[in-house]
Amino acid sequence: MGNEKLNKLLIGFIFLVVCFALDRLSKIYILNILNNEGQVDYYINQFLNIYLVWNTGIGFGLFSSEDQLFYNIFTTIIVIINLVILYFALIESKIKSFFLMTILGGSLGNLFDRVYYRAVPDFIDLNYAGYHWFIFNVADIFITIGIICLILFEFIFYKKKDEKN
Repeated sequence: MGNEKLNKLLIGFIFLVVCFALDRLSKIYILNILNNEGQVDYYINQFLNIYLVWNTGIGFGLFSSEDQLFYNIFTTIIVIINLVILYFALIESKIKSFFLMTILGGSLGNLFDRVYYRAVPDFIDLNYAGYHWFIFNVADIFITIGIICLILFEFIFYKKKDEKN
């Protein structure tokens, strides 16, 4: 294995661990508040609240269900998607690999919660004038940032590739 490839894997792994660790630390902090106070419901300002909900579905609470079979099928699909992301992170260019590892770090944070708690704790509530966005967590932020960066990279790369032709 070349030194450059090993360096890419090491830095990508560090990205993954940092994303996973920041997500876990934020959730541990929120769950400690829950254990001490019995609920998590804080008004920060007119745009941001901290309010704990347990998400048994996938992103944004889609497909939430109490049915264990349904839950287990989605968890299995998420594991497979994570393996595919890992595969692409290993074969892609350095920058795309970092974006994929950011997505994977967030996804593994949520997957850990799905397995350990049987639900994902979401607690960041953005709102404006009484209209609330979906409640989310730090892992969702990393997943979103990684996806946006991949999309922007592809647009920029595609434009440069198109200019060469």
